Formats: sequence, structure tokens, C-alpha cells
Amino acid sequence: MASWVPYALLSALFAALTAIFAKAGIRGVDSDLATAIRTVVILVLAWGIALARGATSGLPDLSGRTWLFLGLSGLATGASWLCYFRALQLGPVSKVAPVDKLSVALALLLAVVFLGETISARGMLGAVLILAGTVVLVWS
Repeated sequence: MASWVPYALLSALFAALTAIFAKAGIRGVDSDLATAIRTVVILVLAWGIALARGATSGLPDLSGRTWLFLGLSGLATGASWLCYFRALQLGPVSKVAPVDKLSVALALLLAVVFLGETISARGMLGAVLILAGTVVLVWS
């Protein structure tokens, strides 16, 4: 098994728990406030881990390009979370989560277009199946 697989599986598990915990916690709370609270928790956790592991020693070595793209990634993450929490507030997890996971197929497409990555026929089939699965789960 590739070294990244356990982390990817844990990521999927935690993403699933995120949807369940968020839906349970968002009742009667403004979705933007809920996202802000979640973000503070993540901020404290992420910086705590980075500090504990000594990862912050690399801060002075970061290039402007790195700061730019990590900043853009942070903005995209924030926008995603704000939209996700609002969607969870308005709709059922069983429909919101599958639509959110269209990000997998979109990421494959964007990686090809913007990063020059290649996608195999199997990868393309997987993206099409994700799209089809989303349609089946949400609009059937």
C-alpha cells in the first residue's frame, strides 16, 4: 500500500464526520458564524501541530509564490466552507455531501488544465462515475 493511502482514507473518514457533526451543530446557528467557529478550531489545531513538530522553522524560507498560492488555497477553502455550511443548513447531508464530492472530478479536470497533469482513461472513467453517482444520489 502506498504511504499516502492511509492518510487519504482518514481524510475521507474525517470529511464524512465533518458533515455529520456540522449538520448536528448548525441547527439554529447562522452558517457563517458556524464556519467562523469551525475555522478557529482548525486554526488552533493546525498551528498547535505545526509548533509541536517544529514545522514553523521553515517559515522564513517560503517564497512569495508559495505564500500567494497557499493564500489563494486558503481563500478557496474559506469560500468552500462557507458554501458547504450554508448548503448543510438548507439541505440534507445525503444530498449536500455527494454534490460537495464533485470536487474530486473537478480537481482532476483542473489538474489537467492548470497543472498539466495527465489523466488516464481509468481516471476519466472514475470522474464520469463520480458525476453519475452524484446525479443518482441527488436528482433521482
